[in-house]
Amino acid sequence: MKTKAQNYITFSSEGRLVSEEETRRSEQESQQPSKEKDSSDVAYRLTRVAEEAVRSEVAPNAVGASNVTEYLEKQVEAAPIPEDENEELSELRPRVLVMARGKTARQLIQEAKDAGFSAWAPLTQERRFDLNLREADGTVVLGERYSDALFCNGYAVLEAARECGASTILLAGESLPLADVDIFLARAAQRKVRVFKPMTDNAIGFGWVLCTTERTVADEEEWRTCRHCGLTFDAAGLAAGHYICPQCGGYFRMSSNERIADLLDAGTFEEWDVGLEERDPLSFPGYLDKIEGLREKTGLEEAVRTGAGSIAGLKLALGVMDSTFLMGSMGTVVGERVSRLFDRATEERLPVVMFTASGGARMQEGLMSLMQMAKVSCAVERHSAAGLLYIVVHTDPTTGGVTASFAMQGDIILAEPKALIGFAGQRVIRDTIKQELPEGFQTAEFALQHGLIDGVVARGELRERLAHLLALHASACLPDNPKPGDRALIVDYDSVCANLEGGADTYNSITYGMFPVELPAEPQEKPRFSFPLFSGGSSAEKRIERAVAAGGFNAEDGSLLGETAFSDQAQCPTSDAAEEAWNHVQLARNTHRPTSLTYIDGMVDGFIELHGDRAFGDDGAIVGGIGWIAGRPVTVLAQEKGVDLKERIRRNFGCPQPEGYRKTIRLMRQAEKFHRPVVCLVDTQGAFCGTEAEERGQGNAIADNLFTLAGLRVPVVSVLLGEGGSGGALALALADKVAMQEHAVYSVLSPEGFASILWKDRTRAPEAAAVMRMGAADVARMGIIDEVLSEGDGPAHENPRQAVDNVADYVRTALDELADCNVDELVEKRHERFGRF
Repeated sequence: MKTKAQNYITFSSEGRLVSEEETRRSEQESQQPSKEKDSSDVAYRLTRVAEEAVRSEVAPNAVGASNVTEYLEKQVEAAPIPEDENEELSELRPRVLVMARGKTARQLIQEAKDAGFSAWAPLTQERRFDLNLREADGTVVLGERYSDALFCNGYAVLEAARECGASTILLAGESLPLADVDIFLARAAQRKVRVFKPMTDNAIGFGWVLCTTERTVADEEEWRTCRHCGLTFDAAGLAAGHYICPQCGGYFRMSSNERIADLLDAGTFEEWDVGLEERDPLSFPGYLDKIEGLREKTGLEEAVRTGAGSIAGLKLALGVMDSTFLMGSMGTVVGERVSRLFDRATEERLPVVMFTASGGARMQEGLMSLMQMAKVSCAVERHSAAGLLYIVVHTDPTTGGVTASFAMQGDIILAEPKALIGFAGQRVIRDTIKQELPEGFQTAEFALQHGLIDGVVARGELRERLAHLLALHASACLPDNPKPGDRALIVDYDSVCANLEGGADTYNSITYGMFPVELPAEPQEKPRFSFPLFSGGSSAEKRIERAVAAGGFNAEDGSLLGETAFSDQAQCPTSDAAEEAWNHVQLARNTHRPTSLTYIDGMVDGFIELHGDRAFGDDGAIVGGIGWIAGRPVTVLAQEKGVDLKERIRRNFGCPQPEGYRKTIRLMRQAEKFHRPVVCLVDTQGAFCGTEAEERGQGNAIADNLFTLAGLRVPVVSVLLGEGGSGGALALALADKVAMQEHAVYSVLSPEGFASILWKDRTRAPEAAAVMRMGAADVARMGIIDEVLSEGDGPAHENPRQAVDNVADYVRTALDELADCNVDELVEKRHERFGRF
């Protein structure tokens, strides 16, 4: 059937107008199924849109079309709408919501009225006197303040159409993106509202395209309003985006049902401990009635749900606190459920992942609520003593007694961005100290900067991050004394990646085998997972900046390193030996030399960086984390200098502070708990010298590192990559196997400091380097290291790939040699090694 040319034209999917001749040719080609034909759509004159709005007709398909000339020249048959402009007859006109602003709105309003519509326009309270809207038949308030996001918000547009009774919406300007939002179009169709967009951006008044979708929605609409920006969105769309606001990026608070559906493999959740009897220890008036009312309203029994499930095929015990139930407060039933979660996980040898969201102890239960902190802590300790993994994820808010107990007792503590984390409430703190609190106080980022958590993870990355953490600790879930024939998980980095690629519906491809389980062959290189490094802007950092501006600094004696000490060898006549020794020092200090992170990237698969000493701060000079080396889970501790000046300043030029060394102690103990070998990469002038470092116990922290390494009951391998300065380097080099790269140096003090102290002449630093025998070959001859590692065809900065490969080969070989050692013999040999010096 040929349609009227004056009412619409046809154009291609690329937006090109299709002539009548092209259309006839297309129809002829359509008889030949073997040929591909250009897809077309139909554009309508506004009068046709108004006519169909009156008649409630469905738009015809584009079965024929005229060329553009005919379209523009032919007289259009006006829709049968009264010409009289009095109010009574105006009500008979179909209403259209014109989603446009400024001059565009004025033009569209007039065209819509000429076509036979009653034109309505959206406005905001702050721009309610917009003169461009004065010709509109009516206005509807879209919101308080103007923003592009408001004019492009599906809920706001649909509500405006409902309020003004519009059966048609014209999209233009900022609202045009809605033409491609399926859920918006489906909601509009559900309300019997037709949506049109201009054929091209600059073709208003020329042709309009009906926007449609094949998507359908349930009869019962569900919307969620963002508490950050105030805009409202479709709940189904939010679920697909992990409940993150599409406009401002703010996080919606998720219910336990939403969290479980977003995180776990489909169909794997098994809920535990349902039906526990509620308690009222204080006989608090109305308390049980309030609980019953919340149960009916939320569909929950209590403020926490527990059970078991899988992520990427890896089974875990899961606890999810729900702030929709009495703000996630912790009463006796919450404490009982969480305690039972840990005890059952201990019995079944499962890792526990706990999502916290709580306002703290439940006041209505008084002291009995407080006792839950102790009760749950006992259960967490029993689980930890069994050598099992506990991961905490802080969500907004995590406060009070929950923060002061199981929320901060995890082996690994993560948090969602901007989550509120704290013990005392901000109002209480403000009233106590009578001061305003700093910006960002008690946020997840604040906690990370102050060393209290391991990392901040975006919600969209959380499932992946947890899967890799679980995989790295999967061996902890094996029986205490496995025998040949027992079932064992075979997990490696690649298998977890493959499962994650399959999505939440693919959760059964982790394979099983028989003991003994052989480690897989060398895996492909994979990117590491790292968390942001936060710079606290400390006085130490500012002092370093001043020292750098003045010519450098020396970590061990705190003095400046002048340019002559680094480069002007003409002022320091030396022997051949001194010249060679000084050359090694210069190469070890070369700013282009690969840093520790280069080696981590090259030899560790899926490296996950863990931050903080859980007491004061996170030291950027120490990078610590876990990953895979040749299919074996390892803990990696490295001194990192940074690759450019800005990064070097932020990382104290690789000179650790006490919190850095306390971070390494924490991660060593964690490695010992989970039987992971430790790999240390050393590259530092020495421990940072400064009043702050001394106040926080620099000597104590290094001493504690040496004490911990001396008795650590897992293999330890250390490699000196560049500078090995004094006790700051030794703190990570008390190891079972120690190697140096050929141009690395290892000394009790910097050559400049040595020359200054013994000879009162810093210009004799090259001579001091020779006397100190700090080069790798000399250190090997003294028996302090086991091997000198080639850097390749030249220094490491000239061929970093070769240097990284040589270090990786050594580490893999050393770990293989130490893997089968008896733990007691391992520690004894370590003591003998250093006892002979």
